[in-house]
Amino acid sequence: MRRPRGRKPNQETRLRKGRTMKRAGIQRIEAAYLVKDRPDFHIGDTVDVGVRIMEGDKERVQVFTGVVIARRGHGAPETFSVRRIVAGEGVERTWPLHCPAVSFIRVVRSGRVRRAKLTYLRKRVGKATRLVEERRELGEAGAAGAPEGAGATAAEAT
Repeated sequence: MRRPRGRKPNQETRLRKGRTMKRAGIQRIEAAYLVKDRPDFHIGDTVDVGVRIMEGDKERVQVFTGVVIARRGHGAPETFSVRRIVAGEGVERTWPLHCPAVSFIRVVRSGRVRRAKLTYLRKRVGKATRLVEERRELGEAGAAGAPEGAGATAAEAT
């Protein structure tokens, strides 16, 4: 068996181990900055994003509703982009997922898509920008495949 060219096996192992240790250190530091209460949302979902806005010495929350067209990165620097149409013009905003300026993210509806980035929506106008809705079940009731009250009514009927 021939030895691979380049680094010797022990050097390769040492470099890989160093990278892993560095990555673990970065993840430990990033953990303090991650926001825990962000919902699980996907590309194509319509979301409400509450953005904190400072006006003078007052703070208010402005809601931006649109379709998630992209997500990038992972960990603390992860970002997502939301697109909506305002007065016939497309408006896209990008936020860090764990940004303190984002007060909440609420999923309004789930869209079924087959792409990781929905940049093709920029070229579409009107009804062509609509996405097919996907029904996602939440919690244990969704995993079982039946609503919570369905089991009790079926037992009473027999």
